[in-house]
Amino acid sequence: MLASPAPDSVQLPPRPKAPVSADTVLPQLLELICDLYDETRDFLDRTDDAQLWYNRGYANGVIYALDRIGYARQVASALEPDAENAIAGHETLPWGKAYRHGWDMGQKETYEVMETG
Repeated sequence: MLASPAPDSVQLPPRPKAPVSADTVLPQLLELICDLYDETRDFLDRTDDAQLWYNRGYANGVIYALDRIGYARQVASALEPDAENAIAGHETLPWGKAYRHGWDMGQKETYEVMETG
């Protein structure tokens, strides 16, 4: 009879991740950007709250990525996106940098979850 290996020496292969389709993720992203837009509607008047600026930037980064991968129509039916120059004059200020960081993360993470680059 063969001896069984010690439990700490057993190496199981990693569990494969279940594929997530764009059809599943897209409605969640649309809901997220709508929620973030609602929560940050007055962000331009709130330079004292960098989190609002980050969140609005995140939403706009998601919108940008969705637009670039072919979902502009769905975004437009969910909300009216900000103008591209929405933060003009604020870019170098702390809250403007928070917005830009949020934008970068929103774009990056959208590409990741939508499995595109």
